[in-house]
Amino acid sequence: MTKTLIAVSLLFLIIACKEEKKAPPVTLAKTTDTIPVKEAKKVPFDWDAANIYFLLTDRFNNANPENDINFERTDSTAVLRGFMGGDIEGITKKIESGYFTDLGINAIWFTPVVEQIHGATNEGTGNTYGYHGYWTKDWTALDPNFGTKKELEKLVGTAHDNGIRILMDVVLNHTGPVTDVDAVWPAEWVRTEPPCAFTTYENTTACTLVENLPDILTESDTAVELPDALLAKWKEEGRLSNELDELQLFFERTGYPRAPRFYIIKWLADYVNDLGIDGFRVDTVKHASETAWSELYKEASHAFDTWKKRNPDAILDDNPFYMVGEVYNYGLSGGRDFDFGDKKVDYFDYGFHSLINFELKYDAQKPYDAIFSKYNELLTTEFQGKGVVNYLTSHDDGAPFDKERKNPYKSANVLLLTPGTSQVYYGDETSRSLTIEGAEGDATLRSFMNWSDLDSLPETQKIHKHWQKLGQFRRNHPAVGAGKHKRLAKSPYVFSRTYVNGDFKDKVVVGLDLPAGKKSLWVKGFFGDGTTLFDTYSETEVVVKNGKVILDNPSDIALLELAE
Repeated sequence: MTKTLIAVSLLFLIIACKEEKKAPPVTLAKTTDTIPVKEAKKVPFDWDAANIYFLLTDRFNNANPENDINFERTDSTAVLRGFMGGDIEGITKKIESGYFTDLGINAIWFTPVVEQIHGATNEGTGNTYGYHGYWTKDWTALDPNFGTKKELEKLVGTAHDNGIRILMDVVLNHTGPVTDVDAVWPAEWVRTEPPCAFTTYENTTACTLVENLPDILTESDTAVELPDALLAKWKEEGRLSNELDELQLFFERTGYPRAPRFYIIKWLADYVNDLGIDGFRVDTVKHASETAWSELYKEASHAFDTWKKRNPDAILDDNPFYMVGEVYNYGLSGGRDFDFGDKKVDYFDYGFHSLINFELKYDAQKPYDAIFSKYNELLTTEFQGKGVVNYLTSHDDGAPFDKERKNPYKSANVLLLTPGTSQVYYGDETSRSLTIEGAEGDATLRSFMNWSDLDSLPETQKIHKHWQKLGQFRRNHPAVGAGKHKRLAKSPYVFSRTYVNGDFKDKVVVGLDLPAGKKSLWVKGFFGDGTTLFDTYSETEVVVKNGKVILDNPSDIALLELAE
């Protein structure tokens, strides 16, 4: 009897083990309540197809009001020229809520978060603090108004967990202005005159961008000592020895002279080394020696590779470190070179994969196919292997496209469907006002994110939904940003995009300015008869017949992909 019981028990155990092995892995599907949600297919990330969200850290989301005032920054300021409370934690909260994912964003660029000058200054537009992040006091520390390094580490990790890359905005060209509480850096570090005239290479690089903005001697190879004020600051904060030891190791490894730019390059690369930052957006590129950018890229890439070796389980993919440069007023129609008047520089040869393209805001006035064909032609020939980042509005462009926010749907269509990388400026998707009463200069472009409008106004919600649909389509299909463009029909306007990366192939069709109600989209020669397609805009499945698909809905846009 005992043997029989043992045998029966063993039989049940064997059956149970077999059944357990047959159970499907729980990672194959997600569930929300009891409704299964289909997993998105694995789409390779390509910076040339990326959908970047650019925000001012101080103006996006305030998650921690307790860090709103530091360093006695309590003086009154001009309109929108003081700190307003946005912080690193606020960005993280919005990643966690799915805001960026729902918007189709796969990279976030936020303004610099390093420690800013403590005082305020007036550049002619009213008393101003360094809320924007471009007035550095100490590259090795974060400004407590923005948050802590631990919070920055969490932001990067949370972004990566959600398939979002992080671009850190970096400044190598200048320090912050001099104020009553912020001394000028030593003369061997900076020049304080002459102001830039912008007519030659020399008077654009070896000069101060504006008055009272000390210019780092980025062209110098002369070794310099650290400023006494910085050493005293580090000592008071209890990290002097550690900072000096790290600098010693850096200069021993690289063999660089202790010239100003190499200190700063080391300090910037540390954020990559420590946190796994995916790329840099580099400020004021044409105002510094171009060789400095090659050196910055080299050290940031070394730091990125080092971080990957230390964190093999956190690696998103094998993309190299990414750098995009702001060469003010650069446009891709001029080719790869930027012309100073007496000298041309190809910044793509100095560490940059992409440059910000200041041209789309003008092109946006043209018919869709004129825009798309132009960018396709340039990006697949002269810019092969490189790219541009397109925008329509930004933090310092006083003449953006549709400044009055009268045509947010056209803005979305142009920005998100033009070949190249797209840069959504915070509030583009919610028609945040760019004309604020009382604000002077670029301050009018930098109001706090209009979350209350999104929560309460039906039209804002409708606009936001449009940006979400286009953004998700772009993110899910690298063909949109990095694929080859071809017009399929003129009226109604239909075009295709095709993208190939190794074994991965992606093809989509888009229709714009479509009539309301029943409409026919010509896809012959691209999708064969009998092919089942899905219009992600109207969430409608259709089948190709006689070289076309028929849709019947009120939308004037169609976003067609192969049905799963």
